[in-house]
Amino acid sequence: MDRTAQLTARLTERAFVYDPPPTRGSLHLRAARVLEDNWTGTSTVPSRGLYPHQWSWDSAFIAIGQRHLSPLRAQTELETLLAAQWGDGRIPHIVFNPSVPLDAYFPSPDFWRSSTAGRAAGAPRTVQTSGIVQPPVHALAAWLVHCADPGLSRARSFLTRMYPRLAAWHRYLLHRRDLGGGSLASVVHPWEQGMDNSPCWDLPLSRVTPAPARSFRRADLDHGAAEDRPTDLDYGRYVRLATDYRDGGYEDGHGGFAVEDPAFNALLIASEHALARIAQELGATGTARRARAERLTAALIDRLWDPAEGMFFSRDVRGGHLIPERSVSGLVPLLLPTLPRDIVDTLVRTTASKHFGLGGTTRLVPSYDLLGEAFDPHRYWRGPAWFNTSWLMERGLRTHGERGRADALRRAVLDIADTSGFAEYVDPYTGEACGATGFGWTAALTLDLLHTGTSKGGDRE
Repeated sequence: MDRTAQLTARLTERAFVYDPPPTRGSLHLRAARVLEDNWTGTSTVPSRGLYPHQWSWDSAFIAIGQRHLSPLRAQTELETLLAAQWGDGRIPHIVFNPSVPLDAYFPSPDFWRSSTAGRAAGAPRTVQTSGIVQPPVHALAAWLVHCADPGLSRARSFLTRMYPRLAAWHRYLLHRRDLGGGSLASVVHPWEQGMDNSPCWDLPLSRVTPAPARSFRRADLDHGAAEDRPTDLDYGRYVRLATDYRDGGYEDGHGGFAVEDPAFNALLIASEHALARIAQELGATGTARRARAERLTAALIDRLWDPAEGMFFSRDVRGGHLIPERSVSGLVPLLLPTLPRDIVDTLVRTTASKHFGLGGTTRLVPSYDLLGEAFDPHRYWRGPAWFNTSWLMERGLRTHGERGRADALRRAVLDIADTSGFAEYVDPYTGEACGATGFGWTAALTLDLLHTGTSKGGDRE
């Protein structure tokens, strides 16, 4: 039996009955093959070369796509990640695979020293992790994975086991990370927000003294072009922030970098809505969760919405002001189901404006303002388009009834994922592949859009 036949047979196990359109069948199989190739037995790596461990928000997006192939494997993905949760509730942004050589990725486990430096915060002793976090998309992922096969989920008590861990994760963010006192969660490192070198961080990072270049070696440059990656200066500042956080026992609230980010908080709110559904599935009302989501939506608007500019901006908590840089992060709150209609309409106009060009000069949402001084179509989060943010935007557009725009964005994601070889990210104008190919969440979210089609509801379940 050849590899394609083996893969096809494997995918029939606990998979949905699915007959992809003839023009999409090969795309389905190739996306599934990426996930199969990146599967380690208990989780999925984003990329075998560049990212050889388990990443937090990658795994959440991967589980969303994997649910269409194997709901059991999707559940296992999230269970493996949450098994590394710290006692204080945080879900670390990396769970390290002990079989991977230390020099394959930096910062490696011996840099983070989670089991010793994180002891007071309840870091696990049996697995090595990083000490920072990533965007909280996990409860949304858990709910969607449950919906893929409710019978299997209930038989395995999947939500019963996940709910207390997800609730603890949200408590950590809402209490330990409310550094600005406005009810929103702050990130204490650019890596936590997920858009690592966004120009949104340039101003708060300028206050950080970089670590000496000789004190670390960048393994990422072994796998990607230097002109596509963060600069050495930025990396030195990332290392300094992480070092100080580690040496402070991973205690929150004392570092020089603290930012309230719209996408991070929008995903927290979306996951609060998902937790309300999970609570209801488990026999509670979910009322308190929904009320909290509403309060957080109001806080997001109050603290981060700029009506004159027509989008949300990050807030520099230490500086006490909004950061005047337009990024895709400021559009992601479109995902929220109870966002006021006037804000929805304004965000939709902004996505199509000269700053982002969606549906005109660009087919996917660029990560940064096309007219911004720092715009670069190839350098990581300073301009290229990413598939996870376009997936979030497609979901937001569909949630608010913008079906034509959502359908066009869905088609663009599928087409460009196909032609780019499931690239990590792409040039927003040309769709040229950048970074790694065979990228986990690109393949997973391609599968999700193939399966969910163009249904009316934002939740699609």
